Amino acid sequence: MENKYWVFLPAILIVAFVIILVLNPIRIIDDGEVGIKKTLGNFNDQEIGTGITVFMPIISTVYTINTKIQTMEEKVSVPSKEGLMVDLDISIIYRIRPDKASEIMQTVSDSVEETLLIPYARNGIRDIVSGYEAKSVYSEEGRNEIASKLKLYLLDKLRDRLVIEDALLRDVALPERVRNSIEDKIDAEQQSQKKEFELISAQKDAEIDIARAKGIAESNKIIANSISEEYLKWKFIESLAVAGADVIYVPTEANLPILEATRPIFRE
Repeated sequence: MENKYWVFLPAILIVAFVIILVLNPIRIIDDGEVGIKKTLGNFNDQEIGTGITVFMPIISTVYTINTKIQTMEEKVSVPSKEGLMVDLDISIIYRIRPDKASEIMQTVSDSVEETLLIPYARNGIRDIVSGYEAKSVYSEEGRNEIASKLKLYLLDKLRDRLVIEDALLRDVALPERVRNSIEDKIDAEQQSQKKEFELISAQKDAEIDIARAKGIAESNKIIANSISEEYLKWKFIESLAVAGADVIYVPTEANLPILEATRPIFRE
């Protein structure tokens, strides 16, 4: 009789193996993930780390939560300080805090982006941009400043659940007439700055020319004051010596030498 039961053992093992495969009581938690176990409708507050997790499929379920860095992109239209509508493309780079994954699973009904990030990002960017003129929002400096403020706003609101890596303001679109007006104004300011630079350069060149002229005048004055009668006599004599002429020095009223060069004598 006992031998008859052994005949069914392989079939029983096969059925058990199939049931195990179907129910899948083993879950592998990869890097960048945490596991959340739910038993009889209750979530376990303790997150499961990476590795293999075994559970009873009939009464338990293991969910995996992605904790890697993710990017959310959103388009919003918000008013500027002067009431102009500005279209913005924003990106939020974030990740779920691993130690808050179970809490998020229990309290967030929809996706993290739909329930948390998008509403806060829209509200934050609206409040921030309302303090800037359209021209400032359009400029690179203004965009960077607004993005930094948005990041701080999201950190303040979501730091207990998410890690906000960065906030980016990718694109700014204004009404065409406003954009053209801003670009014309920027060009005019650049031209004004260019002319101001040219004026400063001209003033500097004039100052250099004046300084150079003063230097030359001062040099001439010094040279003129340093020339004496004795110096002139010496230079005159020196030039005669270079010419190789015969000279006769006689005193004159001006106290200057007189040259009498040897002349050829012609006879008739």
